[in-house]
Amino acid sequence: MIGAIRIAVVDDHPLFREGVIRSLSEIGGFEMVGEGATGQDAERIVSTARPDILLLDISMPGGGLASVANILAGDPDQKIVMLTVSEANADVTRALNAGVRGYVLKGVGSRTLAEILHNVAGGESYVSPTLSARLLSDLHSLQPANGMSDRMRQLTGREAEILRLVAEGLSNKEVALRLKLQEKTVKHHMTGVLSKLNVRNRTEAALLMREARDRSELHPR
Repeated sequence: MIGAIRIAVVDDHPLFREGVIRSLSEIGGFEMVGEGATGQDAERIVSTARPDILLLDISMPGGGLASVANILAGDPDQKIVMLTVSEANADVTRALNAGVRGYVLKGVGSRTLAEILHNVAGGESYVSPTLSARLLSDLHSLQPANGMSDRMRQLTGREAEILRLVAEGLSNKEVALRLKLQEKTVKHHMTGVLSKLNVRNRTEAALLMREARDRSELHPR
């Protein structure tokens, strides 16, 4: 992305919020365009300041996840990264299903956070490694040991092509532009992918695709 990444930070703990803002400002490459403490603040900031990325906590007055739904209903392309202490599976799943681009735990270092934000601004998605490992573990616990490869083989060529791009972090709109398709066509194919892979959201599907790719690279035929 050319120029500074425009960031808004919404968290109801002032000291933490100010620390994030100060740390990112000191690292450089970021422009702070808004801060707030409630879900309503988040919605107002997005509508007025139009940040490249909204950093948002889950637990706050008005509810972080409720705000995600409201914001993305109005602007599906808004990039939102949850920055939270919650490791609850229900929160992670709800956030990913809602369409957030990142789920980061608050113990992350400032330079790591800056790198994550640069990657998200560039179109990638991110889930903290411990949570990604847990998601994969949960997925495998619901399926036979050889279930992943069997499910991957159910995908059509177009579905696999779309999923590979999603696994690289592209949004439905970006996939549509890359493949010269209508966005609604991409959404239709992704619905089929989620059903065939028996997963709840695009992030879980992407995790399976990445693991399948890694396995094929480690064990080429």
